[in-house]
Amino acid sequence: MPAESGGARGPLTFSLWDYGVFGLMLLVSTGIGLFHGLSKGGQKTSEDFFTGGRRMAAVPVGLSLSASFMSAIQVLGVPAEAYRYGSKFLWMCLGQLLNTLLTAHLFLPVFYRLGLTSTYEYLERRFSRRVRLCGTVQYIAATVLYTGIVIYAPALILNQVTGLDIWASLLSTGAICTFYTTIGGMKAVIWTDVFQVFVMLSGFIAVIIRGLLLAGGPARVLAIAANGSRVNFGDFNPDPRSRYTFWSFVLGGTLLWLSMYGVNQAQVQRYVACRSEREARIALLVNQVGLFCIVSSAVACGLVMFALYKDCDPLLAGYISAPDQYMPYLVLDIFQTSPGVPGLFLACAYSGTLSTASTSINAMAAVTVEDLVKPRMPALSPRRLTLVSKGL
Repeated sequence: MPAESGGARGPLTFSLWDYGVFGLMLLVSTGIGLFHGLSKGGQKTSEDFFTGGRRMAAVPVGLSLSASFMSAIQVLGVPAEAYRYGSKFLWMCLGQLLNTLLTAHLFLPVFYRLGLTSTYEYLERRFSRRVRLCGTVQYIAATVLYTGIVIYAPALILNQVTGLDIWASLLSTGAICTFYTTIGGMKAVIWTDVFQVFVMLSGFIAVIIRGLLLAGGPARVLAIAANGSRVNFGDFNPDPRSRYTFWSFVLGGTLLWLSMYGVNQAQVQRYVACRSEREARIALLVNQVGLFCIVSSAVACGLVMFALYKDCDPLLAGYISAPDQYMPYLVLDIFQTSPGVPGLFLACAYSGTLSTASTSINAMAAVTVEDLVKPRMPALSPRRLTLVSKGL
């Protein structure tokens, strides 16, 4: 320990190059938001702002769907999960595939054909105005809490491992995310998500390649992982008390993801922004491919980490204080001599944060306008309604 030199050393920190790479990611995200906010006259109506005028193509929407629920918590947590408990986490992708098929055939046609912006409008049509308001209030409250955790958790973890200033990371990501979401609306959210998906994958791939070189290649990593019971896809134990098995991933995972993709405002709002129902279905399939690439890359990072640290666990050795810190520690450890690459991983983690937070902000504003503002102020002009949307 560490992986490169075999001996202990002092605390790990980011360099100026790393902060520069991170800052470039934030700058590009801001630029995308400005472009979509100012091009073609900007967002003229609330429908333009919240659904991109329902003219979005399948591929960017699909990649945006992939990014939304792959927050920095997953970027940091999934590799640690694979390191500690093995690669069976990949069974989650089968649950995601089943969810995609169910959503495409059961939920998507209902919401798309109704032409809704807020999913809670369906509750009023199906039940009553009161039920719709209950759903709206519950969604806003839950999303505020969820978004807060998504922004705060990675900042806290990286602060503990690297000394990255927690307030600087909170304020920079929060302010920039709010800015480009406000200026560019749904188009900015979708296209920044596309950019951030590639940043996330780049960060994972850099770690995988460097880790494989240090560990002796893919065959050696797989052999070490197999000897350490980390290639464990054959766990079909039906006992519901087991931590994770094939059944909990596939059955539980399908229901978990169905709640997100089938009826969650943030996801439905994206696929109803597609220019046709067929494009919306394609977007869901693109989303599935994107999720598989991201999750499998994260699991691969965990197996590489196990191959490097099998004889000296950083947590047991006292180098880190919690499992969530494995991944940032690994990155700083194996890229000691590569300034800027740890910054790519920092950008990778915060791309997950930005994509999730921007989606949540846009979705919360949408349900507030559609469910609370419009019914009470029906005389608002389209221009004023757009300003209200941006203000929210």
